[in-house]
Amino acid sequence: MNKLTLHAQAERGTINRHIYGHFAEHLGRCIYEGIWVGEDSPIPNVRGIRTDTVEALRKLNIPNLRWPGGCFADVYHWRDGIGPRDRRVKSVNFWGEASEPNHFGTHEFMDLCQQLDCDPYIGGNVGSGTVQEMRDWVEYLTSDYDSTLSNERRQNGQDKAWPVPFWGIGNENWGCGGHMTPEQYADLYCQYHTHVKNYGQTPMLKIASGLGGSDTEGEDIALFMKHIYGRRHPVTTDGISIHYYVYLQHQLEHSATDFGEAEWITVLQSAYQIGHVIECNAAVMDSYDPDKRMWLIVDEWGTWYPVEAGTNPAFLYQQNSMRDAVVAALTLHLFQDHCDRVQMANIAQTVNVLQAMILTDGGRFLLTPTYHVFEMFKRHQDATALLLDIDCEAYSFREQSLPVISASASKSTSGEVLLTLCNLHPTRSASIDCDCRDIALSKASGRLLAGDTFTAHNTFEDPERVHPVPFEQVSLSDDGHLRLELPAAAVLALTLN
Repeated sequence: MNKLTLHAQAERGTINRHIYGHFAEHLGRCIYEGIWVGEDSPIPNVRGIRTDTVEALRKLNIPNLRWPGGCFADVYHWRDGIGPRDRRVKSVNFWGEASEPNHFGTHEFMDLCQQLDCDPYIGGNVGSGTVQEMRDWVEYLTSDYDSTLSNERRQNGQDKAWPVPFWGIGNENWGCGGHMTPEQYADLYCQYHTHVKNYGQTPMLKIASGLGGSDTEGEDIALFMKHIYGRRHPVTTDGISIHYYVYLQHQLEHSATDFGEAEWITVLQSAYQIGHVIECNAAVMDSYDPDKRMWLIVDEWGTWYPVEAGTNPAFLYQQNSMRDAVVAALTLHLFQDHCDRVQMANIAQTVNVLQAMILTDGGRFLLTPTYHVFEMFKRHQDATALLLDIDCEAYSFREQSLPVISASASKSTSGEVLLTLCNLHPTRSASIDCDCRDIALSKASGRLLAGDTFTAHNTFEDPERVHPVPFEQVSLSDDGHLRLELPAAAVLALTLN
């Protein structure tokens, strides 16, 4: 029996809704087809933005959307994507694809955010751009003054300035953003931080973007922080982002859906390590910011496998199975475990790229198992995290070992408790006893996401193979204990009243 103890009165802080953010880059079929189909498309759309994508994402209460990249951000010049579409610059896409038509630009992105009712998170071009270029973009978007840039926005159809709370100062400065040292990037960051002004009423977070890689233990952030704080007039930052991919493309040559238990546990072991990466980086931030004012942001995360057979390797199109659903649940639980420091995250990516929410094929459309996890977990957003002790058995395979149960609990303002769990064992169910302290339980009901195998996934021919189903197999004892059997490779969301 795996034992959980839920302390309903032991509050651990607020789970920032922005942990459930998303990321859409001009890469493959994410923007063009997945989001933008054009106003003349036979695919239903609103002002060129795909209706089924918007309707699905709205059901997730999507809090923010990061755009235009990724690596694409550091070659993107925003003026190429404004004005009449038939006059916009056509450029070669960063990823070596066909030409970039720039039909989806600033106004289209802001329209998308308004349709989604989410906050925009814009990545500025540091790698190939200038301070002036980014400063002008901020003014164009956020200024209601009588200025040339504000009036140009008005002429292009938007009278009132937009609220833009999140700005990334570049992307992956250590890699595609310029192959800089932390000290080089710190100097540039200070320059951008000084001259990129906020012209609107919405508070702006300036985010040092993409420090370190998936293997970081905090060394890059330590050098960056030392360099910005150690100058005569120290500069601070509102947020620092890291990226973390379960990146096994070269170690395991398997598809996203054709794998065995060895590949299953290796992927989950890699996903589990994000907790260690967060702790290392948070420790560095704590030494400079003990009050935890700065946000730690994981603005790219997810699984990364060899691309789907028969697709363009540059498009990074992959399928999405119950393994990815368990990775998503495990990762979100780890973010919530560190909700004192992790305030924002963006899964990569929203449509048709890497660990996507949605897959499309022309007019065809499906929701992935990862989408369903985000939908099942959405009531964690802005809820109060509760202390949850977990005493569980280990899941082991070929010298690799993990706790078999991952779980998290939160309480809404109405007092309702959401308990989410996942079983990391691919073939064996787990018996769970949960002692719910300080709760007078009257009812426990839930929704279960599970497949007939741990490789189960949705296809255009069978788009409903994996979807949430009601889960009523919970026994509730007089002494406040919940008992249940959690199927193998499954994710469960329980509502406790």
